[in-house]
Amino acid sequence: MQFITSLLKGDFFTGGKAAVAKPSGRLRVGILGTGKIGTDLLIKVQRSPYMECVIFAGRNLQSAGMQHAVKLGVPVSDKGVSVFFDQSCRCDIVFDATSAAHHIEHAQIFDQLGIFAIDLTPSQIGECCVPALGMSEALENKNISMISCGGQSSIPLAYVLASLIPNISRLSLKSVVSPDSIGPGTLANIDEYYRNTRAGLYKYTGINTIDIELINDEAHTQKPMLNTLCAYADAIDMVALRCALLDMEKKVQAYVPGYKLQSEPISIDGGVQIDLTVEGVGDYLPTYAGNLDIINCAAIAVAEHYAQARLAAHQERPLGRRRYQTMVLDY
Repeated sequence: MQFITSLLKGDFFTGGKAAVAKPSGRLRVGILGTGKIGTDLLIKVQRSPYMECVIFAGRNLQSAGMQHAVKLGVPVSDKGVSVFFDQSCRCDIVFDATSAAHHIEHAQIFDQLGIFAIDLTPSQIGECCVPALGMSEALENKNISMISCGGQSSIPLAYVLASLIPNISRLSLKSVVSPDSIGPGTLANIDEYYRNTRAGLYKYTGINTIDIELINDEAHTQKPMLNTLCAYADAIDMVALRCALLDMEKKVQAYVPGYKLQSEPISIDGGVQIDLTVEGVGDYLPTYAGNLDIINCAAIAVAEHYAQARLAAHQERPLGRRRYQTMVLDY
């Protein structure tokens, strides 16, 4: 925290919000964290028509992620979060793919610099957002939490359950993932993972009693993420539930193609069970790492929604028969 405070008070920060030229028709994006998640995000950003990555920042220029960014021609830095004080690296959007503890500090800098922050850590600093359930949060807040992989995968289905089934007494979520798709950052933030997933489920369902379990499947190292979501209640209309779940599956598949219900909802003792797998698109992460890919896909969906709104807001009104546009956005 002392390092962050010194940055905010030091020579790097001018206190002003200078104008920075943007790539034509795109917002400037920075990625903080050059591990597997950050590198996969980079590839997704490069594919977007609304964003351009102007800095890929971490601590080790020799890391696999940094080397991959160099091959793509993306500017890199080993200065970590302090690079965003550099005028040439000022951004409209920053994806933070570091850790929950670090984002608590980074969030102060992004707020001071007027940067829209998308938090891929379970820090609980920002407002939770699940793209399939609407993205108004992205236009009303400057820091957005992507909750967790378990949250992004289960919340759309839990929302359907809570909407159609009265008096749900308890939810349970069990996520089984490959050990090759759990990095040291996830393991270091496991308590935050449980807390943030539970908080996201509560926000969208209003249900207080929620059991969460994350299992590392060491016997099947290349199987996609499997989620089992159960809701416990007395009366359940299985026909209505089936149709609503299929509709929600399509909404999520619009940004996570590998999101698939494994069967129709199953009646269990005291409630209903839903099984879901998530397979990644295979950009930088392996396809079986759907637990990582879903949070990145959701983050890109939020960023593009914000970028489209921001770019549209800065278009000039028609003058006579001609329309002028400006892509130089003032901070």
